[in-house]
Amino acid sequence: MEKEVKRMPEKGIAKEEVLSRLQSMKKDDANYRDARMFGLIYNAGEDVEEMAREAYAAYMFENALSPFAFPSLLKMETEFISMVSGLFGGDAETVGSMTSGGTESILMAVKSAREWAKANKPEVKNPEMITPVTAHPAWNKAADYLGLKMVMTPVGEDYRADVRAMKEAITPNTIILGGTAVTYPHGIIDPLGAIGSLALKNNLWFHVDGCLGGYVLPFLEKLGYPIPPYDFRIPGVKSLSVDIHKYGYISKGVSTVLYRNKDLRQYQFYVYSDWPGGVYATPALSGARPGGAIASAWAIVHYLGEEGFLSLCQIARETTLRLIEGIRGIPGLFVLGDPPATVLAFGAQDLNIYRIGAKMKERNWHMDAQHLPASLHMTVSPAHEKIVAPFLGDLKHVTEEVSRTKEEPATGEAALYGMMGTLPDRKMAKNLALQYLNDLYRLKE
Repeated sequence: MEKEVKRMPEKGIAKEEVLSRLQSMKKDDANYRDARMFGLIYNAGEDVEEMAREAYAAYMFENALSPFAFPSLLKMETEFISMVSGLFGGDAETVGSMTSGGTESILMAVKSAREWAKANKPEVKNPEMITPVTAHPAWNKAADYLGLKMVMTPVGEDYRADVRAMKEAITPNTIILGGTAVTYPHGIIDPLGAIGSLALKNNLWFHVDGCLGGYVLPFLEKLGYPIPPYDFRIPGVKSLSVDIHKYGYISKGVSTVLYRNKDLRQYQFYVYSDWPGGVYATPALSGARPGGAIASAWAIVHYLGEEGFLSLCQIARETTLRLIEGIRGIPGLFVLGDPPATVLAFGAQDLNIYRIGAKMKERNWHMDAQHLPASLHMTVSPAHEKIVAPFLGDLKHVTEEVSRTKEEPATGEAALYGMMGTLPDRKMAKNLALQYLNDLYRLKE
């Protein structure tokens, strides 16, 4: 039977009914407020969430496309950029823009590097960029969108970028080097100082992706934890991206891309002056930008202050250390590398880690599956402080259960990752993911 197109109701529905339906639809969603979820949401408690919500609501309909109509948004954005610059070794010359997320921030940095290369390396006609395989796929997306060749290099046994491999990958067409602090898959900081030296020696643009670790590393450093260089203090760094909608604990849709100076940032801007509607000029990819996102970011920095961020960061790091110690204490499990911040991944020796993840989900624990190598991913927030003991207890029981029971047919996410991780033909793996995505985003009964 052919499905009908979903149509809007002929008449409006009462507000109470609409809100009731919304709440009803959430029944199968993950409940991040109980701190049993280790990804997607960064939870610092109800008071922080309420502050972010109220600030967003105060500017919900304002549009940051026009700094002339809403000068308060321009003021908040420039003040916020300045404060963030100070966290990352910037100075009075450091500038930046707010974006919708880490993907846009990386896309803007790559676009800027491409335009910089046109001006400074005009002999390059087929630009290439080099990142480790652990770099976020936003780099690949940027290369695909902007017409660059993506060259990915291996990482060492410690999951940090292999700088020698990056050096050997440089060609006359290379214009960009990328490094990460911290990597999403394993929570590791690449040897950014060495990559910066490589960029300087070869006159290349160097971008540091600090989207995930950005609002953790500066505070860990202030707290005395051993954190290697990750910001503009590294010679050679031209740009840096950092998300505040992660460990800044606000709603999704806010990131920052920073540049060492305005001469570099100008390559990011887009201006079209011949439109009958007037001069069209935007600092980043988006035209219309939600004022609520800017207000929320500005508000949370003032609400928490450095003292608040330090406190939350210390709780998250100490919780991470307890989790790492507990996981390492369970026979058959191991943590990948030596994560210095609040992100980690763990795998299993001679056990199916995806079965462990699926059985933990049955107990209402949500962790993302990863492959190459097979592992489970955890981003740790301050709210996880209260669940360390029950989580480790369930993980121990589940691991013991998996070790003594017969292998069961995998389903859902476990089946997808288990299959994709073993496919020798990576094009086939990509096609499998495309088919899965195409089927997932379709109207269902």
